[in-house]
Amino acid sequence: MPEKELCITHEKPLAFFPHFERKGEGEDQTHYCPGCGHGIVHKLLAETIDELGIQDRTILISPVGCSVFAYYYFDTGNVQAAHGRAPAVATAVKRAHPNSIVISYQGDGDLAAIGAAEILHCANRNENVTVLFVNNTIYGMTGGQMAPTSLPGQKTTTSPGGRDPGRDGYPMRVSELLATLESPAFIERASLGNVKTILQAKKAIRRAIECQMEGKGFSMVELLSPCPTIWKLDPVAAQKRVHDEMERYFEPGIKCDRRASRPEPREAAPPPPLADFSRLLNLPDDNGRTAPAHAHDAERLDWRIRIAGFGGQGVLLLGQLLAEAAMDDGLEVSWLPSYGPEMRSGTSNCHVRISSHPIDSPLVTRANALLALNEPSLRKFLDTVEPGGLVLYNGDHLPDDCRRDNVSVYALPFAEIANQLGSAKVGNMVMLGAFLALSHFLPDERMEAALARLVSSERWVEIDKKALAVGRERVPAEEFRHA
Repeated sequence: MPEKELCITHEKPLAFFPHFERKGEGEDQTHYCPGCGHGIVHKLLAETIDELGIQDRTILISPVGCSVFAYYYFDTGNVQAAHGRAPAVATAVKRAHPNSIVISYQGDGDLAAIGAAEILHCANRNENVTVLFVNNTIYGMTGGQMAPTSLPGQKTTTSPGGRDPGRDGYPMRVSELLATLESPAFIERASLGNVKTILQAKKAIRRAIECQMEGKGFSMVELLSPCPTIWKLDPVAAQKRVHDEMERYFEPGIKCDRRASRPEPREAAPPPPLADFSRLLNLPDDNGRTAPAHAHDAERLDWRIRIAGFGGQGVLLLGQLLAEAAMDDGLEVSWLPSYGPEMRSGTSNCHVRISSHPIDSPLVTRANALLALNEPSLRKFLDTVEPGGLVLYNGDHLPDDCRRDNVSVYALPFAEIANQLGSAKVGNMVMLGAFLALSHFLPDERMEAALARLVSSERWVEIDKKALAVGRERVPAEEFRHA
């Protein structure tokens, strides 16, 4: 009997688009050079996505580098990231969509150089994402500069005499470096040096993605990859170099595997009911009305406050208290400090935004309230207050050349009043009490609760409360109510 013929069919993975449309011609081709490892890794990843059945859940993060056009090839979710920032973007995407499978795809120049801080802290937080780290020991896209992983003696455009460890340092073994952290769940290095190691690389990629699917935390696969064009080798010689040279310095294998010791993942919080979306997004209902998200919404509250003075006057604490108390009251807040290097007597100011709706930027460029604890700050920031705004000044009166007719001004020697209470240090609290009396948007109990959290000494908490009360009492609120 004739032997039964064995038929093997090779098909493009479903995780790839049917046609690659980056260019009009060559719709079945990628932009990668012949023999480039990126094409191999792409295929391994696409096949793994198919086998795991996660195409509709996968979001690929691709930053600047040779793989920058990955979104033309993978029929999955795709997010572009700035150079080196893929782990930070992956963190945000995974936290926003915890049921998705987030894969950061990075090269060695991107991950180990400009992105070193991002990958280090992403791993240390044990973010439940997967990183594919393609290491070809060189900057491929930008012309062949020395990378953090370039081998000793390797010639590049920025090390034409070869990498000198005495001058340039030794190549970074990123996988071993990250494995020293206690947090990462799984890290493995694999190689694309021959058919056998390529098959092992696919298993490593699958293990890393399954680690994320099981909710165990951070996983990474480093892939030793050829770069024939920049290495100036033909594809066969480039792959042989991976096996003969790169594997000798960057030893393949599992660098850490803590999956078994990781606790069962907590279930992600369910999304809000669909009926709540209009309220949460401040969208009009069927009758054209906008439902308030909380009690303050009816007021359309939007305070843009600049607080400024010398270091040591409690400028930053004043801003923190406002932000903390407002947050306790269910408001959107931001607090952004700015100060010089001096611990005392240097300049200090902060931006505080308090709103009943989401805040677009923490910066206060046009304030509707200025709290100036000294004259230099008044002179510097008075012109930034918009017409109709409120100005509180630590002094008996405004200097003649600082007067404005289109803002409400309240000048009072807050520090002197505080001194009468026993310490000029609480002048900021007297000013805060006055501002609360003028602004009418925070209940006293919110401020006192924030004060108890931020001020550790019970003695100073009591003094601060007295200062707040005096500040409220010294303000004829009906005359200076902020519109």
